[in-house]
Amino acid sequence: MISIFMYMDHPESQYLNLIKDVLENGSIETGRNGITKSIFGYSMRFSLKDGCVPLLTTKRVAWKTCFNELIWFINGCTDNQKLLDKNVHIWDANSTREFLDSRGLQKNEINDLGPVYGHQWRHFNAEYDDCHTDYTGKGIDQLQNIINSLKDPEQRTSRRLVLSAWNPCQISEMALPPCHVLMQFYVRENKYLSCSLYQRSGDIGLGIPFNIASYSFLTHIIANHCGLIADEFVHFIGNAHIYEDHYDSLKIQIEREPLEFPCMKIINTHNNINDYSIDDIQWTKKYVHHEPIKMNLSA
Repeated sequence: MISIFMYMDHPESQYLNLIKDVLENGSIETGRNGITKSIFGYSMRFSLKDGCVPLLTTKRVAWKTCFNELIWFINGCTDNQKLLDKNVHIWDANSTREFLDSRGLQKNEINDLGPVYGHQWRHFNAEYDDCHTDYTGKGIDQLQNIINSLKDPEQRTSRRLVLSAWNPCQISEMALPPCHVLMQFYVRENKYLSCSLYQRSGDIGLGIPFNIASYSFLTHIIANHCGLIADEFVHFIGNAHIYEDHYDSLKIQIEREPLEFPCMKIINTHNNINDYSIDDIQWTKKYVHHEPIKMNLSA
């Protein structure tokens, strides 16, 4: 049994306290896809030292799904079929004919999500044709630019290591505008790498646990790739909300006591950031968690 002191001191308590705050004090709003309770402005900090990965333990987080989506982002892909091939179904509801048509994307074939995250990370503002087009050399490769700076000891302390997924010029072409919109990297003592994320909109029940895990994985990958040591992930959320049909599930979750976070190491260093895969992860401390909690995904 974990003592009350240990529970309060556990980094996951930041997330549990967010749930409590929104359930108790959130403003009830009716939005695009249902009724929510929400607050505006919340932040959390998670240590990544010694390979720590802040995978929530008060429920099971589908970390393989999360990691495979991250690799999809890194590769600049916008084709949902590539995720389906990995048994990842996060984007299914947003890639149907009906949904794409509702966004005015009649020209997009089913599963073509438009210039979403991966396109902006690797080919920012390149004119978008379809998800099969080779965009090599087109647009701005924000991720590679950051990697190049992090590999240079004279540039890695720059305050301009910023990557934006928010591109007003192309939002109307996207199946969904990005929720996690801006990341920044920071190096201290010339070796410790941290990442902060600003997220304009956060689904606390389903989205936020994935976002914490995804950007923590990303920080570990980038640190390994650039010869640095992962240090910390800092998460800023604008509109933090809970969907009405998640209330009861999250009331169960906040009664659970957090367990120790798992730890990992990346066993390979590739020359190209595109070449990392789930096979490069080795867990050094097992992911132990409470039972899964079922919640529906809002499109």
